Formats: sequence, C-alpha cells, structure tokens
Amino acid sequence: MRPAAKIGDEPGAAPPETLSGLLERVTYHNAENGFCVLRVQVRGRRELATVIGNLPAANAGEWVHAEGAWVRDKERGLQFKATALKSTPPTSREGIEKYLGSGMIKGIGPVYARRLVEKFGEKVLDIIDHESARLEEIDGIGAGRRQRIKEAWKAQRVIRDIMLFLHSHGVGTARAVRIYKTYGEKAIETVRSDPYTLSRDIHGIGFKSADALAQRLGIPQESPLRTRAGIEHILIEATGEGHCALPEPLLLERAGALLGLDEGPVRPVLNGLIGNGALLLDPLTDLLFLPRLLAAEEALAERFRFMAAAIGRLPPVELDRALAWCRERTGKDLAPSQRDAVGAALRHRAVVITGGPGVGKTTILDTFLRILRAKGVRCLLASPTGRAAKRLSEATGMEAKTIHRLLEFQPSGFARNRQRPLECDLLVVDEASMLDLPLAHRLLDALPTDAHLVLVGDADQLPSVGPGLVLRDLIDSRAVPTVRLTEIFRQAAESRIITGAHAVNAGRMPRFAARDGANEDLFLVDREDPGRIAETLLDIVAERVPSKLGIDPIRDVQVLCPMNRGSLGAIELNRRLQERLNPRRQGEPSVERFGWEFRPRDKVIQTENDYDKDVFNGDLGQIASIDPGEREVEVRFDTRTVTYDFDELDEIALAYAITIHKSQGSEFPAVVLPLATQHFLMLQRNLVYTGITRGRRLVVLVGQTKALAMAVRSEKASERFTGLRQRLAGGGHAGNPATQQD
Repeated sequence: MRPAAKIGDEPGAAPPETLSGLLERVTYHNAENGFCVLRVQVRGRRELATVIGNLPAANAGEWVHAEGAWVRDKERGLQFKATALKSTPPTSREGIEKYLGSGMIKGIGPVYARRLVEKFGEKVLDIIDHESARLEEIDGIGAGRRQRIKEAWKAQRVIRDIMLFLHSHGVGTARAVRIYKTYGEKAIETVRSDPYTLSRDIHGIGFKSADALAQRLGIPQESPLRTRAGIEHILIEATGEGHCALPEPLLLERAGALLGLDEGPVRPVLNGLIGNGALLLDPLTDLLFLPRLLAAEEALAERFRFMAAAIGRLPPVELDRALAWCRERTGKDLAPSQRDAVGAALRHRAVVITGGPGVGKTTILDTFLRILRAKGVRCLLASPTGRAAKRLSEATGMEAKTIHRLLEFQPSGFARNRQRPLECDLLVVDEASMLDLPLAHRLLDALPTDAHLVLVGDADQLPSVGPGLVLRDLIDSRAVPTVRLTEIFRQAAESRIITGAHAVNAGRMPRFAARDGANEDLFLVDREDPGRIAETLLDIVAERVPSKLGIDPIRDVQVLCPMNRGSLGAIELNRRLQERLNPRRQGEPSVERFGWEFRPRDKVIQTENDYDKDVFNGDLGQIASIDPGEREVEVRFDTRTVTYDFDELDEIALAYAITIHKSQGSEFPAVVLPLATQHFLMLQRNLVYTGITRGRRLVVLVGQTKALAMAVRSEKASERFTGLRQRLAGGGHAGNPATQQD
C-alpha cells in the first residue's frame, strides 16, 4: 500500500491511490449533493474499508472504483477519501443479491433477492430486463408483483441516467424521481432543451437551481429563454407572497435583480409576453397579471355583484317565531347582534359574517341551519382545511367537507363547475379568511345560479396563503352585505385566550395569568436570551403542558413560530423537539430524505396539494410505520392512512413546530409561541392574534415581552396587489392601483 498523500501536497507530487471493491453498505448518502460514506469489501483487506466521496446514487452490491488517498480521522480512524468515485452494476452472485435486496427496486426485498439469485444466478438482471414473465417461476411472485418489479427496474435505469446527468452538471439529484415521473423517458431531452422547465414543473427545484444547470449547458445570460423564465418566476413567486399581479416597474426591477441584467434586454422580452397574451396589462389597475388570475378576479367580481343585486330565494321565515322554536330545542337565546346576523343571512343572496373568537359565530350558524333544514332547504357546508371542516361538523351536527372535496377534485380539475354545479340551495363556508382568489373563483363557479352563500370568517386574522384578499376585499368594497360581530359573550369572556386575542387585535397588551391556576389558559413565560427561550420551550412542550392538561405532547401540543428560519424558527425547533419527544429507538427503522429524518410517531405536515393521495397543503398527520423493504412510509391523517414512497417524502415535513401561517384553519388543545426580536420582520399584530386564537385550552407565549409589545404595536402589514376590491365596487381607475393592506 502506498503511503497516504498529505494535505497540501502539490498536484502531481504523487499519483492518486486507487481502490476497488464490493459495496457492502451505504452508511450515508445525501441526494442533494451526492456526498456519501460507503463501506466497501476490498480484496486483501479483512475489514471493510470506509470510503468517502460523491456519487449521484449508491446501492449495496454495486462495484465501486475510487481514486484518492488514505487519511486518518481522529474519531473515525482510517478512511479512503475519494477525489473520483464511480459505481457499476454488480456481476457476481453475491453483489447481485445485495443489489436487488437493497430496497432500490420496489417489490424486491432481501428474501426475494435471495430466491431470484438462487433460481437465475448471474443472469437475473437480464431476465428482469428481457424475460420478466419467468419471474413468476419464483414462489410468491405473481403477475401483479412481476409487473411492479419490471416497471420499477425500468424506472430505476432511467432515474439513474437522470441522476448522472444532473450530477455531472452540478445539480442535486434528490428530485430525480419526481423529474422522471413528470417527463418520463424524455426527461433528459426535455431538460436539455429548456432547463427552466424544472423550476416551473418540479416541486422543490427553484429558478436558481435551474439557472445554474442552464449556464452549465451553455445558455447565455442574456438569452430570451432565460429572461422569459425569470419574468415568469417573479410573477409566480409573487403569488406565493399573496399578490395577484405586479406593477410593471416593480416586475422589471425584480426581474433585473434576479437575472443580473439591466432593463435593456429585459423589456423587449416583457413586451413580447404582453404582446402574445402570456401576460395581461389590466387597464383598470395598471397591473400585470397572469391570464388565469385576471380571469378569476373578473369572474369572481361579476358573480358577487350579481348575487348582491339578486332577490333571495329561501323560503319565507317569520324570524321571531323561528328563533323561539330554536330556543326551545337548544336552550340558547340570541343577542340582538346575533339575531341581526341570522336575519341578514335569511334575506340576502350572499352575506359575510365576521368577528373574532367568542362572539357567537358558531351559535348563529347552528340557529340559521336549524331553521332552514326545518324548511327543507338543501344545505352544504365547507371549509378550506380538513380540521376546520371537522370543527364545523361538530358545531352544527351536519357533514362538512373541505372545499377541494366538495368540488370533487380530479387529476383533470374540479368535477363540480358551471356545467355540473353543486346540488344545494345554500352553501356555508367557514374560515373564509383563508379563501384565496383561485379557490374562491372555482367555488363560486360551481355554485348554482339561484343558491345562497354565507361566508363566515375572522377578517382580522392573517389573510390567505395563496394570492388575493378575498374576504377583506368583499368587506371593504361594501359590495356584499356584511355583519361584523363585536360582543364577547359571558362564557367566552371568562377565557384569557379570547380576551387576550381581542386585546392584541385592538393594539393592547393582553392580560396574562399571574400563576398556574386550574382554570387559567393564557401565560407569558418571560425569557430574554434566545438559547434560554428554546430550552424553556422544550420543557414546556415535553413536560409542563402535558402534565397540566393530561394530554399527549406530540399529538396535542403545537408550537407555532412567526417564521421558519433562525434558532427559534420552525426548522431548528423541529429538530430539537423531535430529539426530545421522539428520539431514535434501537432497531427501529427511519429514513432520511430532503433534509429531514423521519421516524415512526413523528408529527408531519403535508406541504403541497396531492390530489392523487387526497391530501392537501397544511394537513397534519403522524407517521404510523416505515417499511425500508418496500421503501414506504405510512402517515395517518385523522381516520385515513396515506402511503408515501421514500422518493415522495419531499411532500411532507416535520410538524412539531409549524409557522403561524401554516396553522390557519386549525385549532389545537395547547399552543406554544416563541417570540423574540430576531423575528422582527414578522412581528405584526395579526400574526400574534392568529397564533393566540389557534389554542383551545391553553396558550403559552415564551420569550421577550419587548418582542410581544413590538408585534402588538405594529399595524403595518405587507401590501398585496389585487384588483378585486375595485372590480367589486364597479371599477374606476385609481392613482395607487389596487394596493391594499391586509
């Protein structure tokens, strides 16, 4: 063995050493950058060699060839640090068995791998390729499993080619499977012709990654293809910030900064996009829209104006007698403001009922629906999230669905639309502050022409995550009758959570419990140092809250953060909470993907809409099981279990801590909020107000009183560019087009 090359040796001072052998075990592999730690059986060495290097993909059983040098690590001992590392499919029986049994092919685990090699020997890979029907000669492999094995084997070969292509051009390979599922066998050809298609079509790949690939493929910086992709990216990114459109000067400024170009080469491309209709300059607002969003705004405004002018079609109701009838059955007597709300909902074709916690919105709905059901009115109930729909069902005794399920989403789109409308006389939508423009448009498009609509929500909460300010625009335009409830009822007034939330909303500091009394529900634990805030938060979540309420710390306690980043952000707190609440257990499987390690019992959140699985962005679940052989993770969402392939795990993230934005529409038995001045960009009144209102039995704020005071004083909210309010009000050009505060 040649002596190890020393760090700092001049290039060429000594030729690199080489190492070849059978890959026994992949200790670690990062699909983002290819870094791996391998255990390799090298001829002539009794013990396995540790090889460190970079590979786009690595599977046990492959033959590994490495160039580099031996180095001695203080903690891990002698290792081979590879400067060049290659792997090839195995040719020996032993290697093929390890290869097939590594879990790389769904449907083949160690047991079937052994049977296949015993039956077919070194020819097994060729048989899978060309004579897959012979696989049914193996006991336990029928036509279905054989077909799955054949398809998985074919997919793996294409995915490996995609990985090699991406890796050779400096792009992480973690999403190679998603690229294959999107483009199939033409993936490399598609990406070569337009690498920016990745940022448009693949979840988790942004413009910068696609741009880096494009530059390696030789696409010039001033290419119209690159400029167009940059402009489109800016507009799509703006919708993620809540905007429906952007002013032309701001779009040019952002595009120039992203592309590293001045206005000269950008403007002609922008003019071309406007000229061919890919972007629309709206004369009412002077804003640049993506066509689908402008069409949605115009259609939504037209429908609401029609409903505001239309005559009500509900059966006549003598309100006093109807309310007395309800009181006999529920024992509840409505306050004057609640009576007015019920009356307005009965009279008008469309109505908005808004107000904070404890003002009786649920009582109004229950009363209103009792009256109409007694009259034979067909009622449908919906909410943007599953948790909110479940609460609505519990409050009214009627079935409530998520809006996506109500509209019967299918891969081709919503099955319910203008041609096939919902079958109802009345639609009630709760948590209407979460309605973004595209979803509101689809919902109103599917509403029968003669049907009534009641939107219920808290306009002072955070607005929708998606583009638009639908509820706020409806209220501010005065185009739709609105009932704003302000009276806090006696039972609700006994809760510090409710009175504290209203105080924050009014710009006042809430009154916290002075000590841990049995009926107290709102606390502030004052800590100054961010490190102490985090340590205290861990103790509160793991010990103090579960002990006080007798609840499960994973399932029932939710940490809500103002933001994702930072030592007190959701990402870092998730790692620490996972170690505290769900540490690794010896012999129990886990899986690392996309920056997270997932374990059984972990709380997780769905991060994108997956219509095939019928799970949606913001749905919370818990990992039920992990099967390394089948490369699957099962997640339980309420009463349903959903299966994810390992390569689909970029759809979920740990959810011990989530952002307050992600918590909209949900309620939790206990909520813990970290607050510090490091969150200053996000310290706004409606953020803290929304966070506090998510807690049902207990809310604990942990952190700096100064940070809370900053949030309570701050009425400033991010601006959103939208033209809906003006369209609802009947149009008219404004000097400051459609710029509204949340």
